Amino acid sequence: MEGKEALIEKLFEKGVLVNKEMLERDVDSSLIKKLENEEDLLVLNEDYANIISKESTLVDWYDLDHYRVMAEQDRDDDLYQNQLQQISQSTLQLPQKQQQTVNSLEIELEDTGESEFTTETTMPLTDSSLFVEVTLSYINTPKKYVIKDFSHFFRSRYNFIEKILRQRQELQSATTIHRLQGKKEREKVAFIGLVQDIAETRKGSMIMTIEDLTGTIKILISKQKSDMLRIAKDIVLDEVIGVSGTNGDGIVFVEKIFWPDVPPNRELKKGPNEEYAAFISDIHVGSSFFLEEAFEKFLKWISGKTGNEKQRAIANKIKYLFIAGDLVDGVGIYPGHENELKIKNLTDQFTAITNLLKKIPKDKQIIICPGNHDGVHLAEPQPIFYESFAGELLTLPNVTIVTNPGSVTIGKTKDFVGFDVLLYHGFSFDYYIRNVESIRMNGGYHRADLIMKLLLQKRHLAPSFTSTPYYPGHKEDPLLIKKIPDFFLSGHIHYSSVANYRSVTMISGSCWQGPTLFQDKLGHEPEPGRVPVVNLKTREIKILKFI
Repeated sequence: MEGKEALIEKLFEKGVLVNKEMLERDVDSSLIKKLENEEDLLVLNEDYANIISKESTLVDWYDLDHYRVMAEQDRDDDLYQNQLQQISQSTLQLPQKQQQTVNSLEIELEDTGESEFTTETTMPLTDSSLFVEVTLSYINTPKKYVIKDFSHFFRSRYNFIEKILRQRQELQSATTIHRLQGKKEREKVAFIGLVQDIAETRKGSMIMTIEDLTGTIKILISKQKSDMLRIAKDIVLDEVIGVSGTNGDGIVFVEKIFWPDVPPNRELKKGPNEEYAAFISDIHVGSSFFLEEAFEKFLKWISGKTGNEKQRAIANKIKYLFIAGDLVDGVGIYPGHENELKIKNLTDQFTAITNLLKKIPKDKQIIICPGNHDGVHLAEPQPIFYESFAGELLTLPNVTIVTNPGSVTIGKTKDFVGFDVLLYHGFSFDYYIRNVESIRMNGGYHRADLIMKLLLQKRHLAPSFTSTPYYPGHKEDPLLIKKIPDFFLSGHIHYSSVANYRSVTMISGSCWQGPTLFQDKLGHEPEPGRVPVVNLKTREIKILKFI
């Protein structure tokens, strides 16, 4: 009895509700101790207690709690049970504390000095598994833009996401907004639309304007529905959502919100061979703050010339190196930028980064997308580097360059379909850190995993139109996440992050630049010199520290 009383008292202090079934259960004293580390827990039931009792299990309690509420409301118990099963089978769930997760993966590189260490490579360069297949890379064709181009842009987004949402059982009979006018009050309704406006009432409820191709309507998410309100606060302008609820006089009272999302229970794809991929971003060659010594140390390691025996063996098995933009520091990127440049000419900056990348062994394929510092236009999709600046970089035999965003398939063989990798530098990330409360209040710039998860749920890299500059000259919105990747790589925020969401491995690259004066003013705290390395056969990840 003392255990139960202690449990209830501790959880009450933390603001956690105790389910009735837990009060009837014999409480292990070790459970109470473990609960002290579960800061995001809202409710404790028997399922959650079983999860917590397992060692080293990291769970996104907010996400799981959403499915629990759905199950308790007799909507979808299958999804809840599927989530519980995934957690029991996976050792890399989204963390409550990203810092805790990253630290647990980090390994200090043991700098043993220059070495002639060599190990026979597992595959020659000519092996088909080293072929990099570009599956998404855009060509921007300049033209005079008219209003029709922008309306077409949003229509293509709406049409694609509507098809995904209509696969949900609750939305298969969704009607148009125009037809809602013919529905009776208090009648159950469902529809799909784009978020035009978001506001908060004086009493703390949320009210939104939703539009489709036939009209607009207001929806209300009541303050009394705390679980639904918490979910609704992750909605952003211009995204496409599904809504079910009760019809009112010119308004719909929301009962449930649907995102296109990544399907649950996706298989975690694993390759047939023990080979590795490394992920970096934001090198910023040319900056006075470029950490040249640390980057040279990385180059020595990936060449198999430093590190302990195990680390050098991994380096030898690195087959792919991904770089998610900002190879150089650029020119005139922010006020006073010229005062922080060691190399003040963009062409010379590209010459310097090319000379560095040439030190990487030719049996390692390098896949690159540009970033906002790389001298290409900011509107996305950003083109590959301009030949007038990048020069020799474009001709290196083991380099593949795609647009931002861009996608490639790696590791493909006769018997294995390969891994799909989505590269996006992440210029839109700043917007969601500022405007999505669940990200802003849970780590902000330190939580790229939360941003990437949000974008996967919305199936779009920048759903709010003002979150990034757009190039509207394509037949379809180029920032849609049409094909779900195995790896989602980003950069931009200079903070290393690794997490898994429904079998999508989300990796935010670190950086190779110390804090600039501009970053200090914005309160950014870079974490340089981290390199996530993935074993493609097991999907295990470790982060090597070079500082």
